[in-house]
Amino acid sequence: MQHTPHERSRSRRGLAAIVASGALAASLLAGNTASAQSSPGPSGAPTTLSLPSPPGGAEVKVLVFHGSAGEEPPTVNAGIAAIEKIGLSGPEAGRFRTVATDDPAVFTQKRLGTFNAVVFLTGGGDVLDPEQEAGLEAYMEAGGGFLGIHDAARTEPYSDWFTGLVGARPAANGPTAVQRATVEVGDRVHPATRNLPLEWKRPDKWLNWKTNPSGDVHTVARVRELTYRPGANANGWDHPVSWCRDYDGGRSFYTAMGGTADSYAETDFRDHLRGALAWTTRLSRADCSATITSNYTAERVTRPNQPGRNDQIGEPHGLVAAPDGRVLYIGRGGADGSAPVVTDWADPDVGKGVGQIHVYDPATKEVTLAGALSVFGNKGGGEELVKVEEGLLGIELDPEFERNGWVYLHYTPHAKIDRDRRTAIRQVSRFTLDLATNRLDTASEKVLLSWPVQIHSCCHAGGGMAWDSRGNLYIATGDNNSSGFSDGYSGNNPQPAYKGLSFADARRTAGNTNNLNGKILRIHPEDDGTYTLPAGNLFTGDEPDEGGGKTRGEIYVMGVRNPARIAVDPATDTLYAGWVGPDAGEPSTTWGPAKYDTFAAITRAGNHGWPYCMGNKQPYRDRNLPDPAKPLGWYDCDHPKNESPNNDGLVNLPPVTSNTIWYSPQGGGVDYPRDANGVPSYVQAEQTLRLPWLKGGGQATMNGPVYRYDAANPSAQKWPEYWDGKWFVGDFYDGDQPRHAVLTDPKTVGTGGLPTHAESLKEIIPVGAGGIRNLMDWKFAPDGSLYVLDYGRGFFTSDSESALWRVTYKGGGPTPAAADLARKAASQ
Repeated sequence: MQHTPHERSRSRRGLAAIVASGALAASLLAGNTASAQSSPGPSGAPTTLSLPSPPGGAEVKVLVFHGSAGEEPPTVNAGIAAIEKIGLSGPEAGRFRTVATDDPAVFTQKRLGTFNAVVFLTGGGDVLDPEQEAGLEAYMEAGGGFLGIHDAARTEPYSDWFTGLVGARPAANGPTAVQRATVEVGDRVHPATRNLPLEWKRPDKWLNWKTNPSGDVHTVARVRELTYRPGANANGWDHPVSWCRDYDGGRSFYTAMGGTADSYAETDFRDHLRGALAWTTRLSRADCSATITSNYTAERVTRPNQPGRNDQIGEPHGLVAAPDGRVLYIGRGGADGSAPVVTDWADPDVGKGVGQIHVYDPATKEVTLAGALSVFGNKGGGEELVKVEEGLLGIELDPEFERNGWVYLHYTPHAKIDRDRRTAIRQVSRFTLDLATNRLDTASEKVLLSWPVQIHSCCHAGGGMAWDSRGNLYIATGDNNSSGFSDGYSGNNPQPAYKGLSFADARRTAGNTNNLNGKILRIHPEDDGTYTLPAGNLFTGDEPDEGGGKTRGEIYVMGVRNPARIAVDPATDTLYAGWVGPDAGEPSTTWGPAKYDTFAAITRAGNHGWPYCMGNKQPYRDRNLPDPAKPLGWYDCDHPKNESPNNDGLVNLPPVTSNTIWYSPQGGGVDYPRDANGVPSYVQAEQTLRLPWLKGGGQATMNGPVYRYDAANPSAQKWPEYWDGKWFVGDFYDGDQPRHAVLTDPKTVGTGGLPTHAESLKEIIPVGAGGIRNLMDWKFAPDGSLYVLDYGRGFFTSDSESALWRVTYKGGGPTPAAADLARKAASQ
């Protein structure tokens, strides 16, 4: 029975008022029903459909409906055969019986309630009359399961309810040819995807979407448009291909794959369908709410400071969550607008600031100013020879914090600056916090590690810290160099110096094996306030190379520029880091790549390139002397040499390790054709963007944590298991810059393998006005909620938008309810 769009719309509006839903909480055999009452039939008498709630039983049955408005798709027979085989194979507890029909009358018959799930293996068009669609709607309201395959998204084109059921409609003028493409399998938990490859290469017909459903549905897999020709109305890097959600009382799963008969012979595609059917039939539970953005709440938990006081927050610069849920966060040292800023080096108070430590207690929702340190870090803004990024830069808690109250702070004490030579001492110190009062005992300080830094010129101080499972403390230090003397390319200009100390040559710092700046250090703190060196660092400190005395044993990673945030995955001990790149807005065929901000997953000690190479071993050009404006040869990333006159370490450096993520104003994962020596062309028109989900402009990496889900955690607000193992990468800014959770391949992680999948967080951790516009740090708390620091809207100060936020989840647990599983023994 066919209807015009006008007739269908009118009929559905009439039915909407009289469709009644079933009781979803009822047990399997309780006999509760859902009824759909149609408009009067030809006889004038209304018909009523009553269905058990939930439909189906322990003798699991699947209805495959393959009615089509036009010619039956050639995939139908292959699809029916595949579903029948799926139902008859595998473990006994997961088997089911298949019934196939093209008769839509089944949707008005009581026997519809005997099916655990309905599969639409349909072509496009209007295949259900209003009464039949009302029957399907009642079936879902009773707790039924739906699986739509490929062209099912074209079915019932005039029904808004059916659009919601499938989740999206195909766009016009999309590709029609079969093409081989890569599917990114982002959900490693759902039974439909957990056994699939991270990157699943397969041929199919790929649909584009009128409206991208991401955020309204839970996407379990995406197709990577870089791997095929998506044609008109392409969706870009976020191109969902399979998704699910709890819909109108039931469970809906849709896959756009299965557009060819050959698809149904693929082992992996059958496994995909098997998992989807396990969930829709109630043989298995699954979470289909994890990436629906409305399931997250971002709440600002600190208030604006009182006038002239930093009672709530300082200039935000880092946070850490204690085991009991308290959050400690630091202010770098910039003062509020009422405080003086001293820039005159003749003044003993030049750059003097206050580095503050605040404690937020979620139990009381109150903030305590725990303590403050006098730091060098308050010269305001301006040029690099005026401003400063030193101060209170990092915070970590001892692994035994609940017992000893020890807090580690990474900072630049004002008392130790040398105004004449314009140098300072950076140090990591241990303090004790009174756990009852949230007060920091500044007299308890024990200095673990200290090293000199130049402070004549800004910038790049680094600051992050993190622990691994063996009690080793990682300390991120910046290269402490000006970026203003190399046109924004490699920071390798040897000439600028103040009283003999170079401040624009990162080969003196980041590229120097005998200098602790531009590094990630790894030490093992001891209870007496000293430290030992763990095995496996990049150097022992006792290398005899080139005469000896040219290495520091604390160095775990060299060749990083400004690593403000680092994290260690508690499950694997993999180190994750991000660092800010230089300032060149575009690539140069003379000097090398544009500025790359960088993220790296680090599994072993190594050299990550700066200032010789960036990205995936893309070299810079060496500079001549006495005229550094003249180029020499390209650096050799596999055999780098530090030939700077400012180097007091080894000349022959460890080979450069490729990084995981890099991005420039042009885009993410920028790459170029290379010549016989491996040197990229650096011609912008020839570039390839291998990571199209991010780009920069103004850019400043803010590395985040790897989330680890704890099923035993009783918190109802913890982030769900979907995010387990995903690495959170972000940027200070909130435009096109990254704010994503990514998956890496364990086979290539640590060796420069690109992420296999990225998931945008920009709706969950909101960007824009009223949101978190300037992300400074983010960490998960023990209760599974996420805390985020928003720096505010100014620089070198705190303002009314400087705040600590908390992001929680409210989507509930997996569905169906455990009591509604078709076979209780199959409970997962």
